[in-house]
Amino acid sequence: MCSHACGPGYASPAEAMRGPRETLLYVPCIYRETGIDKPDFLATVDVDPSSSSFCQVVHQLSMPFIGDELHHSGWNACSSCHGDKARRRDRLILPSPVSSRVYIVDTGTDPRAPSLHKVVDSKEVKDKTGLGTPHTAHCLADGNIMISTMGDTEENAKGGFILLDGSNFSVIGKWEKAGQSTPFGYDFWYQPRHNVMISSEWGSPKAFLSGFNPQHVADGLYGRSLHVWNWTEKKVIQDIDLGMEGLIPLEIRFLHDPNATEGYVGATLSTNIFRFHKIEDGSWKADKVIDVPSKKVDGWALPDMPGLITDLLMSLDDKYLYFSNWLHGDIRQYDITDTSNPKLVGQVFVGGSIVKGGPVKVTEDSEMTEQPEPVVVKGKTIQGGPQMIQLSLDGKRLFVTTSLFSSWDKQFYPEMVKEGSALLQIDVDTEKGGLSINRDFLVDFGKLPDGPALAHEVRYPGGDCTSDIWI
Repeated sequence: MCSHACGPGYASPAEAMRGPRETLLYVPCIYRETGIDKPDFLATVDVDPSSSSFCQVVHQLSMPFIGDELHHSGWNACSSCHGDKARRRDRLILPSPVSSRVYIVDTGTDPRAPSLHKVVDSKEVKDKTGLGTPHTAHCLADGNIMISTMGDTEENAKGGFILLDGSNFSVIGKWEKAGQSTPFGYDFWYQPRHNVMISSEWGSPKAFLSGFNPQHVADGLYGRSLHVWNWTEKKVIQDIDLGMEGLIPLEIRFLHDPNATEGYVGATLSTNIFRFHKIEDGSWKADKVIDVPSKKVDGWALPDMPGLITDLLMSLDDKYLYFSNWLHGDIRQYDITDTSNPKLVGQVFVGGSIVKGGPVKVTEDSEMTEQPEPVVVKGKTIQGGPQMIQLSLDGKRLFVTTSLFSSWDKQFYPEMVKEGSALLQIDVDTEKGGLSINRDFLVDFGKLPDGPALAHEVRYPGGDCTSDIWI
């Protein structure tokens, strides 16, 4: 086993679970579509219970431009580079879907007060790749960085990948072999021991950037497929059409075990979880293993309200699967000891669109007999629903934010846009399963110097279960 002189991250998921408790979080915060004419920023949040600034934003790094829509983030190095002593996890990669810029943030010099290291201009991205609307960033074992994209230079649907040089962060070009784009793009996860990567789909940027229109689904502007890639040859070898049960498959995760040939993807609009897995003939298959039924409602845009699965992850020991239903308002925990038959063991409501006393009345519900109570933490009524989630390395704390995408927030949760989003902590029973809101933890992004902001994804300086891949 490597000593501390080794490269970034951990030698294995099991070693990561024994890693130190998180004390800082990095959270992209968005002002686009809020009415506040300010740049988005990266917030540093103190989550050390022994600190005098616990649950506070201790630093804000504003971007130099307005209207980027910071969204997801990744690292210049992670556990895939653990064997390389020359590598350090000290740059956070922040792709911006709206502007197509990529920000490189120095977190190594002063972790509590990150600084801007470089701006990769959208012109360089588009000129060298023909791609735009970047999303997920993962570090590669060779030292470079790979970023998925969702559109071409004109915001038409096109799935592809940008390759950044890990030393100077210049755009090398496209990762994929010529002619190997997919109809839509979004997330991806690779498993080198099996020479495979699988990517997922959101939709056409021209459709989703301005909000959600159900007609765009009927018009074919949203995806429903997974794409299996030959990792070394950088080409698509199989497309898996999930059908109407698999509309908008967003977050995709292999199990953390680098020997695994299976994982899960959340079909957001259909609100189902699919297990993808390799079968005997060497091809890949996806089966629906969790179905969250829609609710019949009055007082909403449509008569049927989907749960809208917007994030999922697995604990580092591959024992539990977690996902969020942004519209229904609940987070669920499933025991996946039997990966083909997940068992619900925990559930907690964190806001959402169907709380008691709100404008929506549930008229038919196959799961619940009454609507959930509004959630109040430290005097703040939580607006919005659970969206991005991040699990502590030991699996005992689940952090959750409430903003999805500024134009969608404005459409579905206008009060959250006015009041700002929140960061909450869910306490996890790792033995028997179970979730509960920690009533002593709240980061209120409505109380910031420049006004309420929309907080999105959560990252730990030392890596986490959605940033790190083992090879």
